[in-house]
Order: sequence, then C-alpha cells, then structure tokens
Amino acid sequence: MAAGFFISKSVGIVAIVLGLGAVATIIALSVVYAQEKNKGTGPGNAETTTAASSTTTASTTTAASNTTAASTTTAASSTTATANNPWNRWRLPTTLMPESYEVTLQPFLTPDANNMYIFRGNSSVVFVCKEATNLILIHSNKLNYTMQGSFLVSLEAVDGSGAPHISQTWLESPTQYLVVQLDGQLQKGQRYRLFSIFTGELADDLAGFYRSEYMDESGKTKVVATTQMQAADARKAFPCFDEPAMKANFTVTLIHPSDHKAISNMPVSSTQQMMGNSGWNITTFQTTPKMSTYLLAFIVSQFDYVENTSEKVLIRIWGRPKAIAEGQGSYALKVTGPILTFFEMNYDMPYPLPKSDQVGLPDFNAGAMENWGLVTYRENSLLFDNAYSSIGNKERVVTVIAHELAHQWFGNLVTLQWWNDLWLNEGFASYVEYLGADSAESSWNIKDLMVLNEVYRVMATDALATSHPLSFREEEINTPAQISEVFDSISYSKGASVLRMLSDFLTEDVFREGLQTYIKTFAYGNTKYTDLWQHLQQAVEKNNVTLPRSISDIMDTWTLQMGFPVVTVNTLNGTISQKHFLLDPNSKVDRPSPFDYVWIVPVTWMTNKAMGDRYWLTKVSDTNDAFKMDSTSWLLVNLNVSGYFRVNYNQENWDRLLAQLSTNHQVIPVINRAQIIDDAFNLARAKYINVTLALSTTRFLSRETEYMPWEAALDSLQYFQLMFDRSEVFGVMTKYIQQQVTPLFNHYKNSTGNWSIIPEGLMDQYNEINAISTACSYGIAECQNLATDYYLRWRQNVNNNPIPPNLRSSIYCSIVATGGEEAWNFIWDRFRAATVVSEADKLRTALSCSREPWILNRYLQYTLDPKKIRKQDATATINSIASNVVGQSLAWDFIRGNWKTLFSQYGGGSFSFSRLILSVTQRFSTEFELQQLQQFKEDNQDVGFGSGTRALEQALERTRANINWVNENKQTVLAWFQEETATPTP
Repeated sequence: MAAGFFISKSVGIVAIVLGLGAVATIIALSVVYAQEKNKGTGPGNAETTTAASSTTTASTTTAASNTTAASTTTAASSTTATANNPWNRWRLPTTLMPESYEVTLQPFLTPDANNMYIFRGNSSVVFVCKEATNLILIHSNKLNYTMQGSFLVSLEAVDGSGAPHISQTWLESPTQYLVVQLDGQLQKGQRYRLFSIFTGELADDLAGFYRSEYMDESGKTKVVATTQMQAADARKAFPCFDEPAMKANFTVTLIHPSDHKAISNMPVSSTQQMMGNSGWNITTFQTTPKMSTYLLAFIVSQFDYVENTSEKVLIRIWGRPKAIAEGQGSYALKVTGPILTFFEMNYDMPYPLPKSDQVGLPDFNAGAMENWGLVTYRENSLLFDNAYSSIGNKERVVTVIAHELAHQWFGNLVTLQWWNDLWLNEGFASYVEYLGADSAESSWNIKDLMVLNEVYRVMATDALATSHPLSFREEEINTPAQISEVFDSISYSKGASVLRMLSDFLTEDVFREGLQTYIKTFAYGNTKYTDLWQHLQQAVEKNNVTLPRSISDIMDTWTLQMGFPVVTVNTLNGTISQKHFLLDPNSKVDRPSPFDYVWIVPVTWMTNKAMGDRYWLTKVSDTNDAFKMDSTSWLLVNLNVSGYFRVNYNQENWDRLLAQLSTNHQVIPVINRAQIIDDAFNLARAKYINVTLALSTTRFLSRETEYMPWEAALDSLQYFQLMFDRSEVFGVMTKYIQQQVTPLFNHYKNSTGNWSIIPEGLMDQYNEINAISTACSYGIAECQNLATDYYLRWRQNVNNNPIPPNLRSSIYCSIVATGGEEAWNFIWDRFRAATVVSEADKLRTALSCSREPWILNRYLQYTLDPKKIRKQDATATINSIASNVVGQSLAWDFIRGNWKTLFSQYGGGSFSFSRLILSVTQRFSTEFELQQLQQFKEDNQDVGFGSGTRALEQALERTRANINWVNENKQTVLAWFQEETATPTP
C-alpha cells in the first residue's frame, strides 16, 4: 500500500477505491452528490448529524472495521446562528494548530450518470492543541462527507491516549466550516488526528480542485484535473485549516487513470498500479516542507513536458502535447534557470525545493499562481511560439515567470500572516519580476517599463478619494470576497512602486542585504510587513545610510495612508510643497489618515547644468535655495520617476521645459520625457494647470522616436478619446494625432524596409507597434491599406499568414474595423482554428473592433457560451467590446441585463469583476450615465458586486469627475486642436 494513506486504529484503512467494491461506491456516492448538491442546507432546513438520514448507502472497503454503510451528507447546523458562536466568525480560533496532512484524492475525468464530474477523497490532519477546547473548526466548502458512524469525521489522539468523544458534527455553510463539538476538552500540548472521507464536484469554476478542458488534434475533448487554492479555496478540495499562518507539512496521494500523469508540489515518492484495477495508478508524493494551504497544488493530465536541470533543480515546462511538441515550452525553459539563479543570489539562499514544475493550463482564472514547486499559468503566460507570438507575448512570459519564481522565497518560504498585508507579497513580486526578467533578457532595459506598467497605471486609481491604503487593519479583511478584493492594482502596482522607491533611496545593495536577513530569519514561518522594515533598518544602520527618519516612519506614510502627493516646486523662490493629489479636486476624502495626508518624500533632481543631491521633503512645505533657477535654467524633479509622486512647477519652469523639448528633447532623460507628459495631463485633469499646457507637451512627438514618451502620450490622450469620441472634438483631435504620428509611421516604414525587418530592441519593437496601431486606428489611409493588403493576401492562403507577429493585434483590429461582416467571420474562423493561445488571444480581442452594433451584440452573447468563449476569457472579451466606442453602450446594456448570470457563473470572489465594472463605465461623462450607474447599484444590492464592490464606488467617483472635466474643458480642447491643425507645425 502506498504511503500517504491514513491508517487509523479505530477506522481502519479507508482507501478511496481499493478493491472490487469500488465501482459501486463511486456510482452510489455520485448519485448522492448530485442529490445533495441541489438540496438546501441552510438553517431553515438543517439536518443534524445525529439524526438518521435517508441517503443512499454504498459499501466501502475497510481493513479493521465491519462497517459497510457509508452514507454521504451535507448536514448543516441545527444551532441557531448567532454572531457569538465561533462558527459564525470568519477567522479560525487559535486554539488548534495543524502540523501535517495526509490527503488522498481521486478525480474522475469522465462524467457520471448524472453528467457530473466528481472527485473522491480522504484526509487526515494531525494538529496540536494550543489551548484546551471542546470545539474543532476546520474549513470545508462544497464537500459532501461520508458518515463515520453518526458523524462526518472521526477523531483520535496521536500518541494512543484517549480523545474526547464527538457529540455533534455539522457543516456551517455561510462561514465554510466543518464543526465538530466534543463531549470533553482537547488537552493543551496534545496532538490529535482528524479523519474524513468526502466527495466533491470537479467543476469548471476555476477554483479549488477543478476541471479544465481542451481539444486534441483529433478533435477529442481532453479533461485536466487541476487546482487554484488562493485565496480561500483549498477548503473546496479537502477539509483544512485554510489560513496562511496555519502552515503544515502535506503528503499528497493521487489516484489517477494509468494513461495520465500526476504531479504535485513535490517529486513522486512512489507509483503503483491499483490492486485489482489496472486502469488506475496510485501516485504518492514526497512530503512538502512546512507551507500554507493556498500554495498546495496537484494536477492529473495527459500533458507532456520539456526539461533541464539548473544547479541540481529539475525544471520542467508542461503543456498540451501538441504545444510542447511544437516547441512552445522552449522559451520558458530557457529563461527559468537564469531567473532561478538570479533569485538564489538575490536572496542569498538556494531554491528551497528539489524541482520546479511550470504548467500552462487551457483554463485558468488568474495570470499565474505561485504554488510551491508547481507553478500554474494561463497558457499565454508560459507558452511562446516564435511563428505566432509577439514581443509583447515574450515579455509577458518572462515577467510572469519571474514574478512567480520570486514568490518561491518571498511568499512561499516566508509567508504573510494574513491577507491584509497581501500588498507586500504581491507588490514585492511585482517589483522584482522586472529584476528577474532583466537578468534573463539584459538587452531589453525592461526595468524602465515599471514606470509605465506599474507607477502610472496605478496612480490613476490611487488618485481617487475611494482608493485605499496598501495595508489594511487585520480586522478589515475577513470574508473570501473581501480577501479577493485586496488582489487589486493597489496591492500589486502601488506595492511595487513604493518598494522600488525604497530600494532606490537605500540603494539596491542595502535593500538586498536587509531582504536576505529577513528571508533567513523567517524561513518556513509567517510575518507582518513591519518585520521587513526592521531588517532593512538593521541594514541601514550597518551601512551608515543617512535618512531623515527610520524606515518604518518613512514607509508608514506610504503604506498606512492612501494616495500620493503632488510635489510643487517654484523655481523663482525655491519653495517646495506637497499636497494629496486627487484627480477630482472636488471629491471628498472620507477615509482619515494617521499622517493627515503628508508624506516623507525623497526628491531627486537635476538642472540643465548639473545633477543635484537627494533632498527630503518631510513636511507640507519648505524652501531649498538649490531649487532657485535663473532665466536660462530649468529644474527637473523626480529623476527616472524613482519616487511615487507627481511634480508641478511654476509656469516659468514649465515654459523652459517645453522650450527644451521643442529644441533638443534628448537633453531630458527619456523616462522624464514620458514623465513630463504624464504629469502634465494628470495635473490638468486635477485643475493644477491649464489643459492647453498638457496638450503642448505632445508637440515635440513629431520628432520623437522613443517608446516611453510616445506610450505616455497615447495613454494620456486615451482619456481625451474616451471623453470626446462621441463628440465634435474627436474630428479635429484625429487630425492632430494623424499629424503627429505620420513621421513615426514613416520612420518605421523606412527603418524596417517596408515592415519586413523586425527592429532590434524591445522598446523599438513596442514603438513600431504604437506607430501601426495609432496610424490605423486614427484612420491614416496608408496604414489601413496596408492592413487590407495583408488581409487579401491571407485570404488567398489561410495557412500562410503574412502579417508579422508583432503587428498582428493592430492589423487584425483594422481588418475587422474596416471589413464588415465578411472580415469578422474570417477572423472568427481563424480564432476557432487557432492552436496557439497567444494567437487566439489576438484574434479574440480584434473581433471586438467591429463597427457593426449587431455583430458586437452577437459577440457579447457568445461570452455566455463557454463553447464559444472560454470562461476565463469572458470578462476580458466584454472589456474589449466596451473599449470600442460602438460597443461601449452595448456592453453596458449587456452587463446590466446579465449581472445576475455573470455573478452566479463566476462567483463574487472572481478577480475580474473590478476590471469589468471599470471597463464598461470608463467613458461615462454625462448626468444620464451617472444616473444609470446609480440605478445599477440600487437594482443589484440583493445580488451584490463581490470583488467589484470598491470598483463600483470608484466608477461613480470617476463619472462625477468626468462630467465636471468635460463641462469645463470641452471648448478649450476643441479650440486648441483646431488651432494646431489649421496651420502645419514647422
């Protein structure tokens, strides 16, 4: 018998399917499961577990017990619910602490007689009693239990002494507990074992132990059993103490079809054929180190892999056999070793496990998940095909791999105590992913992209009065939906931005030194964010780094209050001041701040004559004589945007910076050319400067060929597009953008030999994409003709796509936008036939570029059909349609009409609801749209908004701000564009 099966003196060996009576058991239990799944188990119709229940019985093979009745139940509490009961609270009591689990699971990869996919399992958990108690609470969600005598579980003391008898067991569904009441006390310091047998649905809901499907080359549907436990779904796979601080060792056994492979966090310990049934194998894995439940993973599939070894660590990249055979795992395999080596040096600690499996899944809700030793990904975040994938796909793969591998130490080895500090886990990985990716692709200068991808992207949200601090109080985050809501851009991108700022003012070496002692001190344990501050402070003192205050004092101003400052410098008198930056200056900030919205700000600066020393702004305002400039000098603050703040100047300094851009823009560092544009547009939205000053920062772009300034401008002008593409302003705005982008389009047309040569660097390739995308979407005839020519050549031979991979997203969109129904159907057919997921993503997104309302409405309906659009892609597809001016109102109507369906299909905890709400409301700028949004909120209070709750409040705030901004600026903007396009600029 394989190790990992629980052997109990009282219950015997309860194998899942060992022996000849097994098939009857499975059939009976799946029937029961189907019945029970549809049965209400709330307090109104509670079954107590001490009552006889009329469930189907099935024989279960046991070694030391004559019991043959195995009734399955989803019993719920018969106790009146009151908030005072421990099982009505969301957090586990600290009376019990798990030490080890033995979990055995058997997924069935074909539907049963009720057309359901199920899995069966048993689990034993050994826990130590920290404080005498007569109650065991353990998480359980959507599992049906096989009765052991009269109870859902059995209990024994580990050392053979007596354990209290169970008096009652039930499932408390609202708080997702299995409750065990005892007739006596568990003794402090004593270890106990809790054993359960259960059945669950292997659903396609992308959570817990779930089912993913794909078609093989012959058109046959293949089923994969896989997992996604973060944040609170391990309890859907087996009963467990499902909180990150409840670390334990796990021994996993999978019973799987013998023609399938089984993998888990650790290497295989043993595999054997099932006794009496050659169709099944029993695979047991080595016991894990001490770890959190949310990092557990196991997969049963017919995937293939490519492998190599890096410093004694086995690396395997898994995926669909066809994808692996085509070499789509090669790039991930090439970069994983160097990235692991980089992080081993960065943390000064070897990779903690013997192997690193990385798996590309056809269906996956997040981008990737850092399960320890078994990282799971969406296919487009792991697999790369040179013939189909763009440079953007390549960057996505290397940065996501680096993000997840960073977690193997920071997050997995050392884990945050509770989800209120999620920002440190995800913010850290979002920062160092750029360092890890840079180690694998050193020619890309990828670290510079943090400013665009993280800093500026999150500032748009963090400048709202409805934003939130990085760190919540622990008691603010309790329910699974509240936990999911914390997985937002503030945690990821603001977390990354402030850690980058911290590393910059400490220096990377000092930051790394503090990080290394932190990791070593807390390995296999749990921490709070303040623990990292203490270790960084020790490194500061050891290296004699001069700071105005302690790291804790400085960083608390960035983590315990929301938002960020705008730093204003007056070069006439040298004054410098700060103020909480709000996009809507009329918005009311209800959330109090312990620092009254004052930050301790590290200020880097230069002039056209010299570089300055770092200056610290520690109060609301101050004076620094070094900031006084004469009439021939300009001041530039926040070099390379290392600080998380915006910068405003007196008009004279703005004028000198604009003059510098118009005469020789390259004197100003490239990141700061982007900064000038991005800060100016946001300052204009917040009424700090005139909107015409912001627009003037784009004049020099007709001579600019660098990616970052162009990307900052296009991002900033996108707000103008969203506000005005339904009004007369957009006509002249289009003329202006055509005027500015034509030189860039011609630059790349010439330098690439008429689009036949790929530019060298990452940034250059990205700006070529910008040139094509902007020229085509703003109607430059030469670009649209290029797209049409590509389309006609492709139609002549559908198996030979002539469009370069980098340009496909832009060209596909142009084809759909200008080609009517015929082009849409052609691209749809290519999407249905696509075997490379990055190619399918480009085609799927391009289908939303149609200008035909009926086509877009039909496409919206397709998102409700998983046979047409995968569940994982549904919300992204709706978002794409909403970004199209023709599709925006259609998407909004669709969301309002189908909210209940979408919410029930994806569950309130799905991460995608916040993005969905923000996308469909991003153009809202009228009182009528505000009323509709308020009505939507009222109409769906009963359904709720799950992880989109805060996003809905932010959408309301954004809409109010948009209304005011359009009313105040429309005529000024119209006049500026008219003036700029009336006479060509010299």
